[in-house]
Amino acid sequence: MSLDKLKQTINELIKGNFPIQTVWVTVSEVDWNERTMTAIGIDDEVEYYDVLLGLGSIDLKPKTGSHCLIGIIENRDTSPFLIMAEEIDELDVNVDKCQLNINDGFLLKKQNETLAKLMSDLLKEIQKMKFTTNTGSTILLVNQPKFLAIENRFKDFLKED
Repeated sequence: MSLDKLKQTINELIKGNFPIQTVWVTVSEVDWNERTMTAIGIDDEVEYYDVLLGLGSIDLKPKTGSHCLIGIIENRDTSPFLIMAEEIDELDVNVDKCQLNINDGFLLKKQNETLAKLMSDLLKEIQKMKFTTNTGSTILLVNQPKFLAIENRFKDFLKED
């Protein structure tokens, strides 16, 4: 099913044109590239395939083995979709030309620029700073080790891609 058809179906659901069934499932497999998962119903052990992890702007990657609530639009040929997850491994949000990704670090990206690269470039330039004094030019940034430590902290905290 196309994203447009799914959005249309969800809009009809919101208007109350047809009922939605919710099912608690256990995640058995996640295909993050396809933004889908396979899950097994907790109560009935029915297997659900190609469960959508989002609608393209906000995607949640549930942890394998965790419990999730999925929605199924009754009497429709739509794919089931994730409503909520007990535990997630990753969150990906895309808005226009910006992206926020959270997993083992934070990626904040606008077009081709990331916050990590921007901070790294800034700290490198700060470390190259020289000032002219009444006795000539400075030759050493006295607190350079502190800037290097801050740069490493940013590298630990932020991802470049």
